[in-house]
Amino acid sequence: MAPLANLLAAGIFAVDTLDPFAGSVSVLYVVVVLLASTAFRRRGIVFCSFACVGLTVLSFWLVHGHEASGGALSRCVMSIATIVITALLVLKNQSTSTDLSEKAELLDLTHDAIFVRSMGGLISYWNRGAEAIYGWSAEQTAGRSTHQLLQTVFPARLDEINRELLSSNRWEGELVHTKRDGSVVVVSSRWSLKTDADGRPLAVLETNTDISERRRAETEVLKAQAELAHVTRLTTLGELTASIAHEVNQPLAGIVMNGEACLRWMDRDKPDLDEVRSAVKRSIADAQRASDIVHRIRALSKKGDIQMALVDMNEIVNESLTLVQREFVANRITLKLDLANRALPALGDRIQLQQLLINLLINAIQAMASGNSDLREILVTTSIDESNQANVRVQDTGPGIDPDSARQLFKAFFTTKAEGLGMGLSICRSIVESHGGRVWIEPNPGGGAIFQFSLPRVEKDAGS
Repeated sequence: MAPLANLLAAGIFAVDTLDPFAGSVSVLYVVVVLLASTAFRRRGIVFCSFACVGLTVLSFWLVHGHEASGGALSRCVMSIATIVITALLVLKNQSTSTDLSEKAELLDLTHDAIFVRSMGGLISYWNRGAEAIYGWSAEQTAGRSTHQLLQTVFPARLDEINRELLSSNRWEGELVHTKRDGSVVVVSSRWSLKTDADGRPLAVLETNTDISERRRAETEVLKAQAELAHVTRLTTLGELTASIAHEVNQPLAGIVMNGEACLRWMDRDKPDLDEVRSAVKRSIADAQRASDIVHRIRALSKKGDIQMALVDMNEIVNESLTLVQREFVANRITLKLDLANRALPALGDRIQLQQLLINLLINAIQAMASGNSDLREILVTTSIDESNQANVRVQDTGPGIDPDSARQLFKAFFTTKAEGLGMGLSICRSIVESHGGRVWIEPNPGGGAIFQFSLPRVEKDAGS
């Protein structure tokens, strides 16, 4: 561009000097300044502008000398003013462009993927972080649709996400993208909407942080927690051997008694078939009860992945109490139930929630077993709390817990028992938090402690 600018400046000077009747030819020097802006930096543009002004003055002096008319002088001044104004605008534009370029370079320093796309999803900017994460260069992505290029998997329907973006100008969530080599990457994505002066959407700035390693690490932690929870369940079942044996023996004894009664009714001279039928039905019910108990024990002892499903917290309470019922009798503890008169649906793993409640019940039983109080009572309550969550309370009348211990009670390896490992309540906390809930302890005004946990309640229609 520099040779062309020089050649054009020479041509303008020649025409302006040799043909005085050609009009304000010198105003064409603005083209020279514009050409110089593409070839030079600030100093070169300033020098070129001064040169054009100098050529304009030189040409005017050579043609008109000291006999310049008012019209010729005004044309000369107008040309100089035009050149100067053009030079100032060019310098301002170059300064702005340089500033934008430097900011764009800063965006290239981040490890996050940053790109700009139109409302139709077509890419107009793609930083180096995006090149590093996804494998495509900026030239390869220009004008292409991001969702098609990256085969985006959304956490919700795209039209719902776009509605949230248009209403709040922002959206955040996790996306799954496919890279150029075919591998999958999980990103934490943040969208920002750019609008014009009238509020009309123009483009979307998308920033994506690769969290694949974090997700893999969290998966490993969950697996480790599941392993620990499984070991704890086995330990708990070992502690409940007497209760389990009693719970199984009861229906088995019932089956034997009903079988013997059935034989007596049949050995009569005139068999009483109605009584026989009734005894058989009771035997079937007892057999089903024994089968259910064995099924629950096998489920608790089984090692497997977390299976989230819609469960009723009232059912979880009743199923858990079956396995610890004998412990209440053996320790002379009265059990009281105050269950909600409606289903409390929550999304969770049935086995883990049973383990959670059994741990809290055993903790309360052991607390009262070591105390000297004549009042031994456990109240289990289910309800919907003020946050519209499913709430479960286990309230005992034991010795209670001092405030210093209460603050550390859910920490791993902290225990108030001489023979305790300090893992039971820590696992309770992990189970509750993995279900999106919280667990805490409060003092019982009548003496003892209240353990509570709450889980996000799910409407049955939403979970079906």
